[in-house]
Amino acid sequence: MMKKQYNILMLLGLLFAGSCELNEEPYGFYSEGNFLTTPEEAEAAITYAYDALTFLEYSRTVFYLGDLPSETLQPKEDQGGGAQELNFWKTETFSNNANLNNFFKYAYIAINRANLLIEKVPQASFDEDDQNKYLGEAYFLRAWNYFNLVRNFGLVPLQKGLVSSIEETSSPRASNLDEVYDLILGDVRKAAELLTINQATGRADKVAAQALAAKAYLYIASAKEHNVLLYDAVSRDVTTMYDSAEYYSGLVINGQSTYGLEPNLLDIYDVDKAKGSEHIFIMSMDRTGLIEGDYSKISKLFIPYVNGGTIYLDESADASSRSHDGWNSMITVNDFYDTYETGDKRAEQLFVSSIYDENQNLIAEFPDYPMTSHFCRKYIDPNFIGDKTSTKPFLIRYSEVALIYAEAAGPTAQGYAQINAIRDRAGLEDLEAGLSVEDFRMKVFEERAFELAYEGNRMYDLRRFKMVKAIVPNAANISDEDAAYYPLPQIEVDLNQNL
Repeated sequence: MMKKQYNILMLLGLLFAGSCELNEEPYGFYSEGNFLTTPEEAEAAITYAYDALTFLEYSRTVFYLGDLPSETLQPKEDQGGGAQELNFWKTETFSNNANLNNFFKYAYIAINRANLLIEKVPQASFDEDDQNKYLGEAYFLRAWNYFNLVRNFGLVPLQKGLVSSIEETSSPRASNLDEVYDLILGDVRKAAELLTINQATGRADKVAAQALAAKAYLYIASAKEHNVLLYDAVSRDVTTMYDSAEYYSGLVINGQSTYGLEPNLLDIYDVDKAKGSEHIFIMSMDRTGLIEGDYSKISKLFIPYVNGGTIYLDESADASSRSHDGWNSMITVNDFYDTYETGDKRAEQLFVSSIYDENQNLIAEFPDYPMTSHFCRKYIDPNFIGDKTSTKPFLIRYSEVALIYAEAAGPTAQGYAQINAIRDRAGLEDLEAGLSVEDFRMKVFEERAFELAYEGNRMYDLRRFKMVKAIVPNAANISDEDAAYYPLPQIEVDLNQNL
């Protein structure tokens, strides 16, 4: 069976010729007659669809787009690849930004890989339970990628079917955000209906679909409530959207026992506990992989360069604190770190201020060079193999769903219970009682910044609250349109005459 699946993957790889050049095949191109007739073929196809998320150029955009342009993170001075432009909000360069180009490109590769299963699996004759699993995951992946696209680019082309000819690659932009969210919400509801609860690293299940639905409904509700560009014209009612976010996040909190709050903060980020209770949807990198994407170098983005060798994050030089040196590509903004409350365990345990060698000698300490900032230790692999690690982006954590519920429910007993559970784990006092709905939701907004730091969420929170210009110093003078959305990549506009 392994040989057969390998051959199927090779065939899919050949069919997926894709590029940004004008004279080459469209992304995710398929030839006619490519059918999925067995569970083995469907398994290979869904694996290939998930693989798109781990492309080097795509997986790192979790941070490059979700955190770097915010007030929490900054690139090192010589960081290239468009990072400086994103950080300093050089909006005139965005249409040709490498990170934005790659993000757009690989999102549509993933979408077309999902579309293959959505189109072909219902035509197959294998077991209905297997069909439901593969269809559910495909619907989830299409919704996931379109949700990320709409949060970054607004009105995007909607490719609802399999791209099987070059003439099918010229979809126009959606006419309005309702059209985009009709697709996203329809897909994620189908996914939730089709899938069962089955936690698997790198894969989505029913709970992941419910959580994504909650994320999408919350984004619509708060973006419309705060009059974000284009959301002010969305036909959906704000209260109904908050209610829907509360409903779907409530299903995650009250409707299952597989996922929940992890009591120990460091256990959440233990790379060898990818099936911990917090991890609803997480990427699947592993240090044993043969190519980057199968393994990860994400840890090196956050760790400073000290001496090029093995470092230890604790004075004891315990093996659990062992790490390779880093590139210092993504640097904590000290002003953000200083906003953590005194005694917050997330600041004390998840950031590093001192580095030691194997003999317990102090070799670097904040604020002296090269430790000019406290660095995030969420992405550490003590069992690294050279540069290869099992560090993974955390795409949906249970804690985020708890905060979604709190924000959507507002200052109710259950709303307070969810945010206070997060604060209690962090060693903080309960939130002040008796807050107004507006003040309570702002407190949740602030709590998300600390709880979900460097997990690819901050920029989207700033956008949906219409607070990019108010909170990000480098974005103070940009337009409302530039704050809300990036422009479509110019190369895509050149390729698609309907854009």
